[in-house]
Amino acid sequence: MNIIEWKNNVLYILDQSKLPFKEDYILCFKYQQVIDAIKKMKIRGAPAIGVATAYGIALAAIKYTGSNILDYLNEVMSEFAISRPTAVNLFFAINRMANILNNNRNLSPSDIKILLLEEAKKIENEEREKSEAISNHGAEIVPEKARILTHCNTGSLATIGPGTALGVIKEAWKRGKLEHVYFTETRPLLQGARLTGWELYKEKIPSTLITDNMVGYVMSKGLVNFVIVGADRITVKGDTANKIGTYTIAILANYHNIPFYIAAPFSSFDFSIENGSDIPIEERDPEEVLTCMGKKITLDEIKALNPSFDVTPAELITGIITERGVIYPPFKEKILKIKEEISK
Repeated sequence: MNIIEWKNNVLYILDQSKLPFKEDYILCFKYQQVIDAIKKMKIRGAPAIGVATAYGIALAAIKYTGSNILDYLNEVMSEFAISRPTAVNLFFAINRMANILNNNRNLSPSDIKILLLEEAKKIENEEREKSEAISNHGAEIVPEKARILTHCNTGSLATIGPGTALGVIKEAWKRGKLEHVYFTETRPLLQGARLTGWELYKEKIPSTLITDNMVGYVMSKGLVNFVIVGADRITVKGDTANKIGTYTIAILANYHNIPFYIAAPFSSFDFSIENGSDIPIEERDPEEVLTCMGKKITLDEIKALNPSFDVTPAELITGIITERGVIYPPFKEKILKIKEEISK
């Protein structure tokens, strides 16, 4: 199933807010519909958000009939930039599309539109290849008889391809190395229960759903021997922003001497930031915490906090699985070396 598909100048997006009970596509005829889908997490996962953003910008260009396409698209890109502030893949895609625009300013609007759509397709294909490479590199280091814990959703629904952390799990299962998967429900929007559960069921991978506050229990009972999660933004020194609750899992894994891995493409690295404390953390509507699946779970007078992400310090991370292989501490020197290789 494609979570994003471009057909006849319309962007089809699988509405993940309705999974696992209904498989519906949103038809985006205007770029504003793409932004709305991103904001409302109808499409989510850093790599998938990046691809949706690229296609959204291409869609804006194709639908534009005015006389100043350059200024118009710069405004469009600014709108995309504030839709989900933590996921760096979004900015990676914006920069790629902006480069196409800036390097071809002298071309006709029709030629610019063609180039932007080609670039969006290129970003999609690249993300698919990265996802497959991450899955293969990660499966190499998964131990035999692995009992893996994962958090949130990092599979085909979050990427273009098999996934990042969940892609590694799928590949390890294919290789006969996987015994069982424990996956967190991931409050407040239940991406684990709704989406990861759906993907594991489709792949026929043996798995058990746990609440977010059961992680310490399953580790203390020896039910888990490997932890792998995704990332929305990774700094130069390896500090990692991921779904809220990841930091807690990393601390528990460290206490129980369980390897804790991040799986993410290099498009999730932010080379402009060294410390995790500088990563902007998205604060979402408190109603997401005060409700569950649309139903109120507490009194109207109760207030709630709803940060979408937390930051795991590099010291708690065993390794970072990328499309270029696994990076081990100390991270900074190795991350910068790979950045230099990519730039050549």
